[in-house]
Amino acid sequence: MNVEDLARRLAEYNLAVELKPTTPDPHLEVPREILPQAARLLRDDPDLAFDSLMCLSGLDRPDSLEVVYNLFSFKHLHKVTLKTRCPKDDPAIPTVSPLWPTADWHEREAYDLIGIQFTGHPDLRRILLPDDWEGHPLRKDYQAPALWHDIPVTNPSPTNE
Repeated sequence: MNVEDLARRLAEYNLAVELKPTTPDPHLEVPREILPQAARLLRDDPDLAFDSLMCLSGLDRPDSLEVVYNLFSFKHLHKVTLKTRCPKDDPAIPTVSPLWPTADWHEREAYDLIGIQFTGHPDLRRILLPDDWEGHPLRKDYQAPALWHDIPVTNPSPTNE
């Protein structure tokens, strides 16, 4: 099943997803409000059976924060990429960790580094940085502190050496 067929299938369930004809692979844009329903359908529909979340990535876009979900079906050997966005001033997206347990740590990483709150996540806390770290270092507007507990924090810049 290709991504165009998937978009039609989701439309049959009145889920307003948008097919984006990106290169090399098209993807489905899913509004965050319907992400849980769309994700459950993609996993539970026997003709789709996306039983594996291969990767989840958080991105800081110029006008929003984005989460990219790479899904795979071992039963049908097909794949799809979902993308959902949230405003930077309301960085919340529903968790998919009850559907795909691998999302647990992926969502924690996106929270830790980008600042996306995954609503309904069972244990949303920092995973890489110390609990008392301020800010989210992969945000484009992030300013690293000069010190953390009296330890200098360096912000290395690339050199041509």
